[in-house]
Amino acid sequence: MDGFDPTLLRSFLVVAQEASFTRAAERLHLTQSAVSAHVRRLEENLERQLFSRSTRSVALTEEGETLLGYARAILQLNEKAKLQLSGKPRSVHLRVGATDDFMSSWLPRVLHDFQTAYAAVSLEVCVANMATLLARLNGGDLDLVVGSRCNGRQAGSLLRREPLVWAYSHGAVPDNSAPLPLGLFPEPCPYRDAAMAALADCGRDWRLVVEGRSVGSLRAAAAAGLAVVPLNQSALTPQLRALGAEFEIPPLPDVELMVFTRDDDAPGVAEIRSQIIRAANLF
Repeated sequence: MDGFDPTLLRSFLVVAQEASFTRAAERLHLTQSAVSAHVRRLEENLERQLFSRSTRSVALTEEGETLLGYARAILQLNEKAKLQLSGKPRSVHLRVGATDDFMSSWLPRVLHDFQTAYAAVSLEVCVANMATLLARLNGGDLDLVVGSRCNGRQAGSLLRREPLVWAYSHGAVPDNSAPLPLGLFPEPCPYRDAAMAALADCGRDWRLVVEGRSVGSLRAAAAAGLAVVPLNQSALTPQLRALGAEFEIPPLPDVELMVFTRDDDAPGVAEIRSQIIRAANLF
């Protein structure tokens, strides 16, 4: 083959992240048949099967796992090149709100790349919980908000879905006979609400051990075996594992990673929104 088509790679990457052609099509704003055709063309070009498909699941093959890292690298370089060569808007100041889980992972890199490409745009970032950020957005104090939710009605763009899991140390086992020791974000927090609702539904006793305002502090508590923490799956580190039903804890809902804007026509907003949406498919 002559090279990799970024469109095909992007569809492949999102299907791998979602483990579903249906959810990938929703994220990419394409039909399921179009996403399937992209993956099929990539497999034909490579003469390799990239996914193992069944009626219930989609999983990467060994060849698919190999391509995954290259696909991320190729698409990241492609996006950086576009940013460097794109026109720059007039001087504007953008106020961005983000939840801590985003600011503890990939969002700072995206904001840095955007700032490098759009030198005429100044950024101001506010890190807070989702309820506070949406209230500030709706009140006109923020131009764009990136965050996670387990439910909600405010219209926004879905970046991706991923499971909310019970994170705990690889080297420890919680005592099923005792109340579950929890590490939670302060209220209001969608992860906290989802965890408490799930435990109440199944009648599992719990006690609050750690209330932390950062992903880092809660991950450290979980890694030390001090507390079980509800986290989105991508926030797990090598020191953490997701606890299953054998520990008598209920499943948690999926998390929606979202981006919200107040006025897409405001200078610079459409550009940074598009960059965040594209970047969400790379991490």
